Amino acid sequence: MNNFVSSIFKIVFLLLSAVSTTCYAQTAYIQHFNIDDGLPSNSCNFTMQDAQGYIWIATDAGVSRFDGKLFKNFSIDDGLPDNQILQIKQDSKGRVWFLSFNGKLSYFLNGKIYNDKNDKLLRLLKFDDIVVSFYEDSKGQLWFGSNKNRLCVWDGRFLTRYTSKDKKRLFMHTFIHEDPTGTIWAINDQSTVYLQANVFRSSTRHIDALSYKTISNLPNRDLVYLNSKGLNGVSPLEHQLISKVRKALLNEVQGFMYVDSTTLWLSSNSGIYEIAQDGHEKQLLKDIPATQVMKDRSNNMWFATAKGIYMLPAKKNRMYVFDEQDGLTSNYVKSITADKFKNLWLGLDNASINVIARTSHSVRSITLADQQKFGNIKQLYYDKAEEAMFVASDYGLAYLTKLYAINPDKKFLKERSNTTFAIKSFSLGKNDELALATSAGVIILKDYLKTFMFDSTKLKSGQNLFLTRAYKTFYTLSGNLWFSNSNGIQELIGVKLTTPSQVSPFFKERINDIIELQDGTIVLATDGFGLLFVKNDKLIKRLTIDEGLSDNICKKLFVRDDHLWVSTNNGINRICADGKYLSIKGFEFTNPLLRNDINDMYIGRDTAFFATNTGLVYFAIDESEGLNQAPRPLISSIVSNKEQLDTQKKIIVLAPSRNNITFYYSAIDFQNQNITYRYRLDSTESWTETKIRRLEFSSLTPGSYVFEVSAKTNNTQWGKSAKMPFTIKAHFWEKGWFIFVLIAAASFTCYKIAVVITKWQKNQEQKQLLLKNKILMLEQRALQAMMNPHFIFNVMNSIQHYINTKDTSSANKVLTGFARLIRKNLEICTKSYISLEEELEYLNLYLALEKKRFGNRFNYALNIDPKIDKDETMIPSMLLQPYIENAIWHGIMPKEDGGNVSINMELSDDGHLLISIIDDGVGIENSLKTKKDKHISKGMNLTQERINLLNQVEAIPIQIEIKQRKSAGTEVCVNVPIH
Repeated sequence: MNNFVSSIFKIVFLLLSAVSTTCYAQTAYIQHFNIDDGLPSNSCNFTMQDAQGYIWIATDAGVSRFDGKLFKNFSIDDGLPDNQILQIKQDSKGRVWFLSFNGKLSYFLNGKIYNDKNDKLLRLLKFDDIVVSFYEDSKGQLWFGSNKNRLCVWDGRFLTRYTSKDKKRLFMHTFIHEDPTGTIWAINDQSTVYLQANVFRSSTRHIDALSYKTISNLPNRDLVYLNSKGLNGVSPLEHQLISKVRKALLNEVQGFMYVDSTTLWLSSNSGIYEIAQDGHEKQLLKDIPATQVMKDRSNNMWFATAKGIYMLPAKKNRMYVFDEQDGLTSNYVKSITADKFKNLWLGLDNASINVIARTSHSVRSITLADQQKFGNIKQLYYDKAEEAMFVASDYGLAYLTKLYAINPDKKFLKERSNTTFAIKSFSLGKNDELALATSAGVIILKDYLKTFMFDSTKLKSGQNLFLTRAYKTFYTLSGNLWFSNSNGIQELIGVKLTTPSQVSPFFKERINDIIELQDGTIVLATDGFGLLFVKNDKLIKRLTIDEGLSDNICKKLFVRDDHLWVSTNNGINRICADGKYLSIKGFEFTNPLLRNDINDMYIGRDTAFFATNTGLVYFAIDESEGLNQAPRPLISSIVSNKEQLDTQKKIIVLAPSRNNITFYYSAIDFQNQNITYRYRLDSTESWTETKIRRLEFSSLTPGSYVFEVSAKTNNTQWGKSAKMPFTIKAHFWEKGWFIFVLIAAASFTCYKIAVVITKWQKNQEQKQLLLKNKILMLEQRALQAMMNPHFIFNVMNSIQHYINTKDTSSANKVLTGFARLIRKNLEICTKSYISLEEELEYLNLYLALEKKRFGNRFNYALNIDPKIDKDETMIPSMLLQPYIENAIWHGIMPKEDGGNVSINMELSDDGHLLISIIDDGVGIENSLKTKKDKHISKGMNLTQERINLLNQVEAIPIQIEIKQRKSAGTEVCVNVPIH
């Protein structure tokens, strides 16, 4: 152990000491686990963390594996040779070894315990004595030291035993060490020997350790041990005393020690001792017999004791408790605040206030005389301007001045007729207002300090009295009063009462606390709906579990600079709300104490304080933002048809009958038990979330699967997933050869069926021919209906009118257009489908004639998408004219001032031609209401019947929809598949 390491040890210690002097009394919270939590016994001998992260505990009733939430227990029923396990070790192959009291060895691997009955190699390791030490050397050989004159080494195949005939150098209670050169050393209280040429030889360097429990191998192959002087270090070049330990304490040491870079940890019958290099001692678990100390990879300290196991969290996650042992008059702390000197004021349940001095940590008690009124002090408020303290209980409000006198002056708020009023909360306004939330409603008192008295009979409803049971009052910096009652949240601006509950239904829910951020945003803590952020009477943001809150039931709020702290029903959150971004941080390590036991909180610059029913709880604030690292899930076991499978296989192959499979998994997290999992069996499928740690899949179809599970907490993203591929074989009837035989056997049957189908198809073809003939007949009828006598008669009248008025030019144009229309009609009458270009030419001729007839009373427009290929796009002939004619005659003409018809054509994304015929006439519904004969266009009926027949023949149907546009106007929508 070189001087450089020793110097680092000293520097780290001094830094830690300097930090601790700025904190309150360092009574760290140590989490306790016993049989009530799942341990098989309270008598624990040893703890060990394996390569996967599990904590193993050796007890006198078997072993237990802990993942942070559940204890998985193993006993002789599971394969242990003895229930009394003294130590647990792990080798490089992942085997977890159990050193038992009866000397028989066993190990755990891939979910199974191996012993001398199911592992023939373990029969070689059958000892009659107790194995006290276990070591794996650089060659992978396992060394075993026992409580008798025997030292053994096992290379996996052969066992070599060493004994000593020299009674002064017996191999009893031997500790095994390998130095940097690869030399094996055997050390006990009698001798120090080393192995050379397969023979142990005596060394001139004597290591006089107290016992094999007080020696430890370091990762660099140096050695540290405890002797009668203290802690010593051994390296190839040095052998020196690192730190002294008082002799009385050394005499108490009975268990295993632990040494890290800064501290020596000792286990004794009187508890745990934490010793710094300069000899400074700190006792933990006083008077609890302890057998071992261990540090896990997260820097948590674990203590094995006669009363279960204890965990001291890593320093960054430690909580501290200030309670009756430290001077409080009661552990039930109901409220908390701080004065200008940063002294903490605690409201208790015994009509008293405890003041903790910032520097000396001494406790001063202030008693309020009326035990009945002030038995439960629920709110404290420090008035900086007056240097006074307001104290609220269930049935009273007190005002304390001369705070630092031995007996501060006290004034009590009174109602003139001594009527009792139950206070829920209070708030002070900037203009000397006092707002009380009471069981009867909100009471507002002006200039309250003059008499500290009010007359309830002079309160006026709607001015300084707002009836309805109230829960919380809060004055903003601008002087507005927010209060919550059984109707929700309300705001009093001057004399005007506003009710923002009309803006959001969440405002009607119960509000537990109200606070204001630096930018004027009001934050509401709801009783089940998360946090509401309100600005200008509008809900601008809502935070719930989905965004990272620990729970939707929010109880208390506190603002410190740009951070909003919230206590929920399931832990604490800190929200960064500096206006740039919003992030939520959880403090899962506080859950054992603060999950659902926070009465009030005060957040200092570097420490967070919480009033709980177990005293004052506090911890140092971690200023880092963002999320923590997600816990890593582990698939602990897989069971199929009650048989446990090997989880270490690259792929599991199961018989067809074993298509029921159960996965057991967990994520190791010793600070947070609120872990959410998600899983899937196919990487292309979506994830399914769950809280359970066991999944059973039944009746899976043959095929290949990959079970995948990942985990997260409230303060992490989803972590990396654990995967286990497996395949379920197919039944014989699902194999290729069987399918070939089946196909061959079915071929003849299929041939016969094909003959029947062919006949049926011929019959269907005949039906199709008849159907097409019917369609052609309807097309001819539609042609005749289009050129109805009314239209021809009206055109002739127009021509006659132009002749009589000697307007030969107009007469010629009408006559020419009419002739072209007749010719075009004859051209398309024999076609079932025509191009869109032909249809548009026909419609232009028809619409031009109608425009000529009606003049300004009728206008039309054709809007064609330029993306449409009019020559290649085919539609049924004579499809649109009946609907256009109906729009003109029954939509436009009934209006005195005429109207407009718009025909629009465009392509849809799915390859259809969308046609809309829109008029601004009287509307189809209005037209039908005013008609006495309820006449419906015959041309439209024929067209619809024709479309119905076409839809029976074509694969994709034509869709037509006719609807009225609001109060007037009609729209016909035609959806035509493009041919």
